[in-house]
Parts: sequence; C-alpha cells; structure tokens
Amino acid sequence: MGKFDGVLLVSDYDDTLYDLNLTVSPRNREAIARFTAQGGRFTVATGRAHGTFTPQISKEHLILNAPVVLSNGASIYDYGSDRPLVETRLPDSAPEDLAELARAIPEIGFEAYHGEDIYAYQPNQVTLNHMKRVGGGFTPCAIGEMPPPWTKVILEQDWPVLLRAQRWMLERFRDRYEVIFSNRYLLAVTAKGATKGGMVAEIARRLSIAPEHVYCIGDNQNDIPMLAVSAIPFAPANCAPEVKAWGARVLCHCNDGAVAQAIEILEERYA
Repeated sequence: MGKFDGVLLVSDYDDTLYDLNLTVSPRNREAIARFTAQGGRFTVATGRAHGTFTPQISKEHLILNAPVVLSNGASIYDYGSDRPLVETRLPDSAPEDLAELARAIPEIGFEAYHGEDIYAYQPNQVTLNHMKRVGGGFTPCAIGEMPPPWTKVILEQDWPVLLRAQRWMLERFRDRYEVIFSNRYLLAVTAKGATKGGMVAEIARRLSIAPEHVYCIGDNQNDIPMLAVSAIPFAPANCAPEVKAWGARVLCHCNDGAVAQAIEILEERYA
C-alpha cells in the first residue's frame, strides 16, 4: 500500500510534460517514478494521435500506468493491453462541413486523421511545423479524396483566421463538434462531447478513482475541460492567458519541471 493508492494524475504532453527543449526533464521523470512507486496512477492526455504519441513512450522513457487520452479527447488507449478502450469519430457530414468552411475561409488549412493516416488540405507552414514537432508525415489531399471516417481535424492558420473559423464552426455546427484551441496556431475539432475532461472522468471511473483524488495539469484551452474535473487544476507558468484567467493554479515553467512541482504539492497533501 502506498500513500497515492487511489490517486490519478493526468498531464498534458506538449509544453507541459514535454518541454520547449523537446524532452521530458529528469526532474519530471524522477517525480513521476516516486508518485507511481507510492501507488499513484499517472498518464497523459494529449492532442497527439496514436501514431505521433506512441514513439514518445520509449524515446522519453515514460511511466504510464493508466490509459492515455489521445487526439484531444477523441479516444482512450490502453498501452498496457495495447488496445483502444474508447474511440469516437467525427460525424459522416464532416467532409462536407469542412468543405463548406474552406469555401467560407479560403486561407484555412487542416489535417484530417483517418486511422493512423494523416491527410492535409492546403498544408501551410503551420502544418510543416506541427509535423516536424510531432514526427509525423502527411498526404496532401483534396477534401473529397480524404477517406472517412475521421477521428479529428486540426485547423491550421494564424490566430485571427482561426478565431474566425472557430466562430464560423460554432455558429453552424455547435451540436456536432467540439472546436477548441490546442495553441494559437492549431484549432482542434472533435466529435461533440469528445473532450479531455470527459475522457479523464471515464478513466477515473474505469479505475474506480473518486473525483476528489483526480488531478490534472495542462497549458492550453483544450486542457480546460480536464482542469474542470481536477481536484486542483494545475498549469505551468507558460500556459495560455485563457488558462490563467480561468483560474488554474499556476506552477513553474514547463522547462523547470511543472509536473514535478505538482507531484511535490501532492506529496505534501497526502503526507
């Protein structure tokens, strides 16, 4: 028995656990090892898909002893049994809905995810930067040639264009999609109800962990739904202004070991 039995800690990946130097720091790794050795369940909730997150497990020597939330809440994957536990899909209307968006905002580009494959409509510099960071490849493709179903879409452009795209999508299709920023250049589209928060709650339910012992840390707007189900909503100092304004407890910068600091707070809380 350990002091963290029945405790779940869920971290966003990019710019939270995985820092701006593109690594998981020794401080974070050591703290996670202490947390799990005392019975804590640790996992990640990421915007990355299965194909772009899985290589990180061995590269960064991640300790994950609970299922992982992938694709901004579109799915839950259990790496222990190497199988998906929950999978959602965008509605059948997604290709036509996104084609309508592209006609309304011609400068928009996006990635569409089908299984392990990524298709890109009007790939731009944001697309190239994103693929370089996550280590994925993509197939440039017309919207009508992208095979359905899609797990998620990532809209890509600069901030003002993405704000227009978000408003446009929510005005017309609020009942079909979640449309939320991963950062200022990436606007994620998942099925209605498919959020990091809902999937974290589902993992806690499957692990029989009480809500008051669920903790989350994240840096951007797509993390707010899971911060809302966290007993203490943590965020690194580099978090988006919207996360600070929402009321997260701000810790040190991700480069300085924000996840480790969250664990140190829990070590005092559960002493």
